[in-house]
Amino acid sequence: MPQTAMPAIPPTIPPALRCVTIAGPGGPEVLVPAERPMPQPGPGEVLIAVAAAGVNRPDVIQRQGSYPPPPGASDLPGLEVAGTVIATGPDVTSPQVGDTVCALLTGGGYASHAIAAAPLCLPVPAGLSLTEAAALPETLFTVWHNVFERAALKAGESLLIHGGSSGIGTTAIQLATALGARVTVTAGSAEKCAACIALGAERAINYREEDYVAVFKEAGLTADVVLDMVGGDYIGRDLKVMAVEGRHVNIAFLNGSKIQIDMMPVMLKRLSLLGSTLRPQPVANKARMAAGLRATVWPLIEAGRLKPQIHATFPLDQAAAAHAMMESSTHIGKIVLTVD
Repeated sequence: MPQTAMPAIPPTIPPALRCVTIAGPGGPEVLVPAERPMPQPGPGEVLIAVAAAGVNRPDVIQRQGSYPPPPGASDLPGLEVAGTVIATGPDVTSPQVGDTVCALLTGGGYASHAIAAAPLCLPVPAGLSLTEAAALPETLFTVWHNVFERAALKAGESLLIHGGSSGIGTTAIQLATALGARVTVTAGSAEKCAACIALGAERAINYREEDYVAVFKEAGLTADVVLDMVGGDYIGRDLKVMAVEGRHVNIAFLNGSKIQIDMMPVMLKRLSLLGSTLRPQPVANKARMAAGLRATVWPLIEAGRLKPQIHATFPLDQAAAAHAMMESSTHIGKIVLTVD
């Protein structure tokens, strides 16, 4: 008699969630391991057994008390994870239980399990580990949206990236060069500059030793697009190096958001000043970004033309040490938490 396939055994969902909470605004020591009841996926959502979670600068700012989660989001830090789908909401057809995915979250990633919007789950690219995949969503969504959707960087144009050795920076270098743009970066050491060159940047300027405005002027360079996560006085200086019809996009303000600038270059060169935050945007907006990434960027990853740069990994319960490393700014690329 023909044998019939045995039905798949659904994964066991434990009753408790292992996680890292923020005890109160403060330094890395306020990140405390804890347990909570297991969350359940609602309409349009999936539950992921987390293998790894990316650590990002917004997590640090949230821990410090300056970046509260949007309404309805988890209060736990963590904006990106990779793992296996173990439960789905009643109306979800994709991804399915058993699929390995990486996902963009609005919070909750520092945990053994996380709820994600189904449209914001992407398949783990062929050839990447779950740890590497966990380093993709937050950086790629951010770079794709700001550099390619909002600032509309095109092949043959020039991109200036401040913070070139960061997770965002190392991703932006690789993606921009893969899509035909020329890249210049600023970074804070010779080692970081060398890493940026190895990833495809044409020039890397050590801002501790050189004035990037002077370097641009002496070399006759201009930037069609500036990706700025520094802010402060960098914004006024950026205007001096931007090309006619240039686009400047801010995604963070390490040196502050309140500035005074001369608007004359904006008028004379017809510049565009742009900015965005990713976390509070509607799922529909981010689903559009996910579709663009899957169509354009996933093939580049699977062809080996873009690879997340993992500087260090820490076990989930050592999230405080991961944050201390991020705040030291000694890392090149991404820091990732792993879940046993």
